[in-house]
Amino acid sequence: MDNDKHRLVILVGSVREGRFGPVVAQWVAEQAGAHGAFDVDVVDLAAYDVPLTLPAESPKYAGDAYPRPAGMRGLTEALSAADAFVIVTPEYNHSYPASLKAAIDWHFTQWTAKPVAFVSYGGAAGGRHAVLHLENVLTELHAVTVRDGLAFPNYFTAWQDGRPLDPEAAGYAKTLLDQLSWWTAVLRAGREAAPYPS
Repeated sequence: MDNDKHRLVILVGSVREGRFGPVVAQWVAEQAGAHGAFDVDVVDLAAYDVPLTLPAESPKYAGDAYPRPAGMRGLTEALSAADAFVIVTPEYNHSYPASLKAAIDWHFTQWTAKPVAFVSYGGAAGGRHAVLHLENVLTELHAVTVRDGLAFPNYFTAWQDGRPLDPEAAGYAKTLLDQLSWWTAVLRAGREAAPYPS
C-alpha cells in the first residue's frame, strides 16, 4: 500500500441473487485506480456473515469490545482501515438493501469523520431514492457524504460488456473522485490532528 494514497473501500451493498453490483463496483474501481489518489479495495458484503440480529448494546459505546461474529472480522477490519468509501447500491422499493443497512448498523466508529460517496443503479430513478436514505443514515453516524454521486438509470440497457454506454460517465466519476479525494485529505488530517468529538 502506498502511504501517500488514501485507502478507499468500494462497498458492494447488494447480496441479491443475480445482482449487478459487482459489475458496477469493478468499473468504479478502475476509475478510482486511474484517478491516482487512492489505494482501492473492493469489499463485497456477500463474502461476509452479516446477521440482521444485533447485540443489545450500541457499537458507538462498546468500541472494540462490540461482539461481532467471527465471519464479519474481515469486513470490520476493511472499514476500520479505510480513509474513504464509495457505496455501490441498487434501489429496492425506493430504498437500499437490508444487507447494506445491517452492515452499517453493525459498525459506528468505522464511519465517523470519513467521507462517503455513492454510486447507485436501478430503474427510472437510477437508485437515487436509495442514496437519499443512505445520506440520512450516514450523517447520523458522523460520516461526511459527498455531494456529487453517480446514478445509472435503467442499468439493464445502459451498460454493455461491464461498462456504461454513457460517454460522460467517466467524467462524472472523475468529479466524484476529485471531491472524495479532497474530503479524504481534509478529514484524515483532522483525525490525525485531534480525536473527533463525540
